[in-house]
Amino acid sequence: MKALKEIGFKKTLRFLIYSLLQIIYNFSLLPPVRRLLLISFGAKIGSESIIMGVKFFNWYHKGLSGFRIGRDCFIGDETLIDLYEEVIVEDQVTLAQRVLVLTHTNVGYKDHPLQKYFPKKAQPVVLKTGCFIGAGSIILPGVTIGKRAFITAGSVVSSDIPSDVVYGGVPAKFIRKLK
Repeated sequence: MKALKEIGFKKTLRFLIYSLLQIIYNFSLLPPVRRLLLISFGAKIGSESIIMGVKFFNWYHKGLSGFRIGRDCFIGDETLIDLYEEVIVEDQVTLAQRVLVLTHTNVGYKDHPLQKYFPKKAQPVVLKTGCFIGAGSIILPGVTIGKRAFITAGSVVSSDIPSDVVYGGVPAKFIRKLK
């Protein structure tokens, strides 16, 4: 099996263990139970933060030790978070429904014909204090969103966003300053 050869036995075993943990997490219906499970699996989650029906993938790479959420945060239903690299969510951050946070891109196996043009990229995502990410937005690998930045619904954020601004669109562009 090509995937097993490429990632190795140790990562395959880690994948199986984290797949079981993900099943347990997915069956927990209440946000406080999800929060406790995530903390017990290694996530750092601040007080008063609410995690709705969030789905995680690539748990077996960085694991939940790479997932940090500050206090008073809200992460909406059907949000997808890639745990290939770290995802750092500071205090009072809101991710509306169906946000996608990517920490890596990869076109396929090492011998995929597009690898030489689009090599695998993995970088953490940082969401600074007080920022808001609108419903259906996509945050790409390596992006830092500044303090109190507002990202409009449906945006694709491919580069860093400064503090105290509104950005939106595909790709996300400057709309206005907040101050």
